[in-house]
Amino acid sequence: MIKQILNRLPKKSSKSADSRDGSGTSTSSSNASTSSRNSDLVSNRYGSLSAASLPDFNSGPNLGSGYGNKLSQAVNSKLNGNQPIPYEALPSFRDVPNSEKPNLFIRKLNLCCIVFDFNNPTKNLKEKDIKRQTLTELVDYVSSANGRFSETVMQEIVKMLSVNLFRTLTSPPRENKVLEAFDLEEDEPLMDPAWPHLQVVYEFLLRFVASTETDAKLAKRYVDHSFVLRLLDLFDSEDPREREYLKTVLHRIYGKFMVHRPFIRKAINNIFYRFIFETEKHNGIAELLEILGSIINGFALPLKEEHKLFLVRALIPLHKPKCLPMYHQQLSYCITQFVEKDCKLADTVIRGMLKYWPITNSSKEVMFLNELEEVLEATQPADFQRCMVPLFCHIRCCLCSLHFQVAERALFLWNNDHIENLIKQNRRVILPIIFPALERNARQHWNQAVQSLTLNVRKIFSDIDPELFEECLLKFQKEESRENEIKSKREATWKRLEEIAAMKAASNEPVLISPKSRGGHHLGRELDSC
Repeated sequence: MIKQILNRLPKKSSKSADSRDGSGTSTSSSNASTSSRNSDLVSNRYGSLSAASLPDFNSGPNLGSGYGNKLSQAVNSKLNGNQPIPYEALPSFRDVPNSEKPNLFIRKLNLCCIVFDFNNPTKNLKEKDIKRQTLTELVDYVSSANGRFSETVMQEIVKMLSVNLFRTLTSPPRENKVLEAFDLEEDEPLMDPAWPHLQVVYEFLLRFVASTETDAKLAKRYVDHSFVLRLLDLFDSEDPREREYLKTVLHRIYGKFMVHRPFIRKAINNIFYRFIFETEKHNGIAELLEILGSIINGFALPLKEEHKLFLVRALIPLHKPKCLPMYHQQLSYCITQFVEKDCKLADTVIRGMLKYWPITNSSKEVMFLNELEEVLEATQPADFQRCMVPLFCHIRCCLCSLHFQVAERALFLWNNDHIENLIKQNRRVILPIIFPALERNARQHWNQAVQSLTLNVRKIFSDIDPELFEECLLKFQKEESRENEIKSKREATWKRLEEIAAMKAASNEPVLISPKSRGGHHLGRELDSC
């Protein structure tokens, strides 16, 4: 009876025979789990195999992801051991029936999981060419896909992308990288030797995200927060071609995966915070700001408090770093977008710019004046009145600048009709602030162009309000007379001091001056008493 019961039990041989059958393994969950459990054993086993012992890539057209994992581990172990690599091209999609294309697609994805060393241009030339051709076929397949990508396919796609793209970025050290930000613009950018393959991988990622066959609800499980963070890390790449592709890819991800939008904005914020307050070193700030410019343009009104905090805590402090010229154009666009969205933010923006206004850097000061004109052009009269006093105190300093480009750029503000109207409407407050600078420029500035522009601005005020102009002129003349009187007294005091010091020096007697003495007359009495 026991024998009869045992004979009725299912035999293990049939199950093992099914597992040995090549058909259907690409979509079999049992085989996938078996492959993951035995990954270490597989890599150890293939690591000691010779080139002849590895199976043929062209055999078994129905081999799936489990087979590809074993092959990629085997080939990588061969790469590490510097042994010949049995890396052969798979059949073209045109050479297989439509029913086999999804399976072949997965096999090609696994074939492209092999990463080659591009620092040695003479190594693995044949294999690199095969991989590039395979990547190009994958791009064409994704572009012309007619059916929805399954979850298994998406998993394999993200795996291939992660293996090829996510790597440690290395760059040669550059002395005084922050201090020499202006010189860096003239340096030739560093090009990644692996770019011929990376470009096709990025193109594949871009086509995959943009494809109508990619279901965002399903793909978000694999294009997740971790994937986005690692993608953002790549923005620090030295290669501008890679950053340009990343910019396009991240923008497409932001548009397709709405669930990731708050996370992407927060992650970009964190990059800015680290750049502003810690490192002041990052290669992709301009590209990130360019993405944000498009995002800000799409903000709904009224603006959320989150977006206003982003302006105050991240965008405005980005004026602080020394390497501002590398991304100022994109930053200025983002700032202007906020003011155009909500004109009440003009006061916040202008006061924030004044907080970081450069003192000794003339080139940076010219950039601030350029941005200021764009902000003022979108500013309404009521918002302008709230910040015009501190603003024109800074403009007065710019008008007095010995650097002719700073003074010239400040005077160019009157060429803007909107800004000129704002100034005319508030001339009784503004003219007394800037009149001394205008008068001194007209009399004694060394640059002829600055003198000419100053005379034009003076004429604008004298024509529109002659009484106010005369009042400011009289006040300036009184202040100038008083300053000349104080200057004369000071010079007379120092002259008297020099005479007494010279007289006492001849007799080798010490000259004692009381620290409590005040003014020229007191100082004279102290010297007379010595």
